[in-house]
This record gives sequence, structure tokens and C-alpha cells, in this order.
Amino acid sequence: MTGAKRWTAEQAVTEPAVTEPADRGAGRTTGGAAGQDTAPPVHVAGPQGPWDAVRERAEDTGRVVVHTTWGEWLTAALLDPGLRTLLGRDWPRYRQTPAPAGRYAFAVSRLVMKHTAAAVLDVPPDGLDVAYEPGGRPTVRGLDEDLHLSLAHTEELIVVAVSRRGPVGVDAESVTRRASFELLRGHVCTPEEAEALAALPDAERAARFLRLWTLKEAYTKALGQGMRRRFNAVGFRWDADGGARLAEESDATRGWSFTTRLIRERYLVSEAHHASGPVESRLRADPGGLAAPWLSPARTLSFPGSGRPGGR
Repeated sequence: MTGAKRWTAEQAVTEPAVTEPADRGAGRTTGGAAGQDTAPPVHVAGPQGPWDAVRERAEDTGRVVVHTTWGEWLTAALLDPGLRTLLGRDWPRYRQTPAPAGRYAFAVSRLVMKHTAAAVLDVPPDGLDVAYEPGGRPTVRGLDEDLHLSLAHTEELIVVAVSRRGPVGVDAESVTRRASFELLRGHVCTPEEAEALAALPDAERAARFLRLWTLKEAYTKALGQGMRRRFNAVGFRWDADGGARLAEESDATRGWSFTTRLIRERYLVSEAHHASGPVESRLRADPGGLAAPWLSPARTLSFPGSGRPGGR
């Protein structure tokens, strides 16, 4: 990555507030609400964990975000004799994905999600049944609590969020991605956001636009709407500390908090979370009516006329 790209990426998440987390591979952070946990995502290098750290983070804060790469998990995933059981209802899609790289990335992303949820619940991962709601949001069947899951992946990076205290959504993009502001402004930005971005220098505009994009995708994923909700109908504003807030102030928008982090000096990872009270977990016999196994997760990063398929 060139020096110019690195400066642009850091600018997107560090103006004007910066915190330096200690987690290996995690980067700079900004954009949380007052009192929000700003601990960095936990790096999980493979099926071996560290799951204790994941469980402790979830117990302390009610949620946890983990990050890894599909290459770190690939060998263990392919050699696992229980891969079919672990993938569960995702097994047919795994088998039907033609390109090896896409097939392996798909398998690993689902294993990371299932292992993370299992660590939070303190149960074996092969005992969880992950399904998908009509909007594509993943969920665990058979719980008597609302356990919220979100998954994002781009290039080699995989990010998973699990929350026991309200909806959560994550999105990730490489800072080297060159999304055309002129082409996509009408799809991504409100008129006020587009006007503010247009007044910025090119490099700063690109960084801010990418951050705004990931925030909106994280938010709509937390709502369970994914790409079904128009991004230009969701407005953000920035507070004095550089934190992101929903532009609309109403009962429906209160309680949301947002963070953006630079991970591995290459990826912007945005998280949207709506806090609710603590809950207890118990499995119940009847999983209830959820999406059929063949419903795939919602696709993302696809705008009308862009000709670009989604990658989540």
C-alpha cells in the first residue's frame, strides 16, 4: 500500500478522534456513542480460538466482533471430518459454488460465524443450527433469546459480530477499493451528504465516502434489511469527536451506536449496534418458523447499474 493510500485510510477513521487498541491486527477506532464499548475486534487465528477471550468480551459488553482471514482457517476447515455437520444447511451452497476460492471462502466464513456464536453461548459449534431470515440475516434456531449475528467478508478478511444485547451489523471494505463517488452518490448518499462530500478534496472525499458506505451497510444489515433498504434514505451526521450518528433524531433511531476501525492497516470495518438489556440463554425444543435452508444470505455491494455482484 502506498503512503498516500495509508494516509487516506487512516484519515477516514481518525479525524478528529483516535484511540489505539492493543489487539494484534486491529487498527484505529472512532465513532462510538458516549459510553459505548470501543474495544477492538478479537483476532481469531483458527478453530483453536482464542475462544475464552471471545466469550469474556461477550460477557463483559454483551457483544463481540471477531476478525480473521480465510487462509488462516482453510487447512483446518478442509481437513475437519465434521465439515458437513458444521456447515449444516449451508452445505448445499458450499458444494454448488463452482470456483474453489469462492467455495473455500464461503465455508470458512460460515465456520467462523458458527464457532463465534458457539463461544458466546458456551456450547459446541456442531450443536448450533444457523439459518437465514427472509432478508438474509443469519440467525441461530432453537434459542429462547434473540442472539444477533452479522457476517462480512471482503478479499481475505472475514468479520463476524455476535450480540446478546440488541441488533448488530458489520461491514468491511478494503481501503484500496476505488468506488466512484460521481457514479454512486445518488445510490449511497442523501442530498446533504453528497453536498458535503463534494466540497472535500478528492483523497478525503474517497475516504469519507468509503466510511459512509460501510456504516450504512452495517446499519441496514443490523436492521435485517440488507440491500432492500435504499442507502440514500439513511442519513448520517458527524459529532464534534468525529463519531457517526444517524441524522434523524426520533424514538426509532435512539440507542444506535456506530464505530469504524482500520483493521490490518488495510480494511475499514464498521459496526452498527442497538443496545438492549442483558438476556439469558436457553435452548428450546421447537426452533420456530425461520427461513428455509435454501435461502442464501443477502448480497451486498451491488447497486443498480453497477454490474458488480455482491460478496457477503
